[in-house]
Amino acid sequence: MADLFCMDCGKPMHPQQARCANCGWVVPIQKDGGEDATLRMLIPVGRSMWAVAAGYFGLFSVLILPAPIALILGVVAVVDIKKNPKRHGMGRAVFGIIMGALGTACLLFFAIMAIVAG
Repeated sequence: MADLFCMDCGKPMHPQQARCANCGWVVPIQKDGGEDATLRMLIPVGRSMWAVAAGYFGLFSVLILPAPIALILGVVAVVDIKKNPKRHGMGRAVFGIIMGALGTACLLFFAIMAIVAG
């Protein structure tokens, strides 16, 4: 088993030591990326990929055509997040549902108006 070395004094340390016996340097605790809210905002770490997809389709639903897809992906993302409590992304999923619902309503309105006028 390979020893670790202290980052401060360079002396060998046992892998399970939390503090260097020579100089007292404390080994930094590495958190899971899914626990850091700042990191989750920038990179989809620990986030449901369905939520990421729903967020982007919700963003592009202002173009109206991807709106039904955003709505469906948002619902799938909420179900996925409820099944896997360690996953994050509920905000993106809800955003996808809201924007998808608004865009789908506009799409249906324009379709009905085209049929009535046509």
